[in-house]
Amino acid sequence: MRLTELKPAKGSTKRKKKLGRGCGSGRGKTSGKGHKGQTSRSGSKSMLGFEGGQMPLIRKLPKRGFNNKFKVIYQIVNVERLNAFKDGEVVDIKKLKEVNLISTLAHRVKILGNGELLKPLTVCAHKFTQSARDKIEKAKGTVKVIA
Repeated sequence: MRLTELKPAKGSTKRKKKLGRGCGSGRGKTSGKGHKGQTSRSGSKSMLGFEGGQMPLIRKLPKRGFNNKFKVIYQIVNVERLNAFKDGEVVDIKKLKEVNLISTLAHRVKILGNGELLKPLTVCAHKFTQSARDKIEKAKGTVKVIA
């Protein structure tokens, strides 16, 4: 096979419409654009949502809601999920990400007190509930708050 023998797959290409080639072609004279008006002119394109000068629907509808750009997002991890780690291990955000207990390192982490902790761990996170602190310390572990 040579480069000169390459052809596109059958049915993958279409012939270009031939416009303005006389009345017998079926697309002569006005070239399928009709008579006069805005869309018959060259360079006629209307922007998305344009309704012919009528007030667009998107401008008629009321604006709703508010997005607070200073909102702090926390990913939550329950104390019982920390049993996946070995005794005496230091559990930080990177370790939580490695075992897929959190989805991203971009957001902060909060430890909740749901369930029981059976191992002494050093847990580093941004926030802890009081019950989570108690359960970690009851299992002879330590709590470190990340600033």
